[in-house]
Amino acid sequence: MGRDVSQGAFTREDRVRYRQKVRRCLDVFALMLDDFGFDADRPMTGLEIELNLVDSAAEPAMRNEEILAEIADPLFQTELGQFNLELNAEPRLIEGAGFADYEHDLRSSLSRADERAAKSDAKIVLVGILPTLTEGHLVEDNLSTNERYRVLNDQIVGARGEAIELDIRGVEQLRTHTDSIAPEAACTSLQLHLQVAPDSFAGYWNASQAIAGVQVAVGANSPFLYGRQLWAETRIALFKQATDTRPEELKAQGVRPRVWFGERWITSIFDLFEENVRYFPPLLPICEDEDPVEVLHAGGVPQLSELRLHNGTVYRWNRPVYDIMNGRPHLRVENRVLPAGPTVVDMLANAAFYFGLVRGLVEADRPIWSQLTFSSAEENFHSAARRGLDAVLHWPRIGDVSVPKLVLDQLLPVAATGLDGFGVAAAQRDRLLGIIEQRCRTGRNGSVWQTEAVWSAERHRGMDRPAALHHMVKRYAELQRTNEPVHTWPVD
Repeated sequence: MGRDVSQGAFTREDRVRYRQKVRRCLDVFALMLDDFGFDADRPMTGLEIELNLVDSAAEPAMRNEEILAEIADPLFQTELGQFNLELNAEPRLIEGAGFADYEHDLRSSLSRADERAAKSDAKIVLVGILPTLTEGHLVEDNLSTNERYRVLNDQIVGARGEAIELDIRGVEQLRTHTDSIAPEAACTSLQLHLQVAPDSFAGYWNASQAIAGVQVAVGANSPFLYGRQLWAETRIALFKQATDTRPEELKAQGVRPRVWFGERWITSIFDLFEENVRYFPPLLPICEDEDPVEVLHAGGVPQLSELRLHNGTVYRWNRPVYDIMNGRPHLRVENRVLPAGPTVVDMLANAAFYFGLVRGLVEADRPIWSQLTFSSAEENFHSAARRGLDAVLHWPRIGDVSVPKLVLDQLLPVAATGLDGFGVAAAQRDRLLGIIEQRCRTGRNGSVWQTEAVWSAERHRGMDRPAALHHMVKRYAELQRTNEPVHTWPVD
């Protein structure tokens, strides 16, 4: 939901008109899927990285607007919290040296942004949840000033009609309430985009759902919230709860949450957009002037603005995307399960593992989604978020298996084959998948490093939890800038 929104109060007529317009867009989208020429000749990829800003004391720095003005780069934009920014990498092919190009460009962009942020006594930290955040930081007054965030907050809180409860039980327990969606700003992620053809979209989405648990387990980097150690990837639980429009009665009735894993394998991208329209009331009923039927009949490319806006307020972990670039429409899978960080090379290793694995599974003789129940995929996802590399997942023909064994014995070879299919250079393939391999062999990802660093500070330095978290974040920021993979980081 990246578009600007200025309207705050919506009438009944707005909602009725918007619902009608969304359904009209959905009908046009169905026609386009039947006989329209989508751009899919050479599948592009994309990365979005959500960033945290901290000051010299490792506290969140509520300065994104002034820092964004200093950066003056259209690849950067605001995010939900005033301590957040987002970096959108230029889309590209990953064949040949594509990953090396990503690495060079991301490191250069982040380095320039860090230099500009330093003028405001701030630095950038790539992490799934900033460990020094407190309840006092995540309040409505600290939402970014862009009006769309205020409108979204008002609509979600208004739809719920009562305070939002956060109840996360992990190594320790957190139970509290909030009167805004500000805690969602703590969730900073790495979002991967993969362009696919209409006839192969279902396979790529299904494969993405099947491996979501594995991705989260290997890439977990969000163990702390409000000073408590919770899940290995606490971001998964926090994001779902912080944007939940359902009061307890609707939860008990089985009404679907807006942060949603889904409930079935699909046969077409249309299934997902149709579910969005059928199950989820509009949050932002804003209509554009375009008549998509007229545009289609005139030989143009419909924007389908209302359908896209509605899709942007249903937070699937693997989201379908309809977009237009250079006058041609295309479809993408937006993979949203991973946290930001710890380093650029760690994130690119996560990206290579994802892109290669989904392609390898899609092109396998027997699709993984024909062997794994959807409920097992969802259970794997939540188990992995809780336990990270210590999770035990269910996998076809194997049964219950530890994440490291599954990745090392079964999935890395599939990912390598998939990257070969994309034409990724062998050196790039081996370097990035080698990082995933070493995480599994050492049992160390970002979440493990953070918890061990905090334990060490508490036990060996005599620090209390807040002091240990601040010490850890300062050390994390130093090590992040080396771009050495997190499994190699020293704890002390």
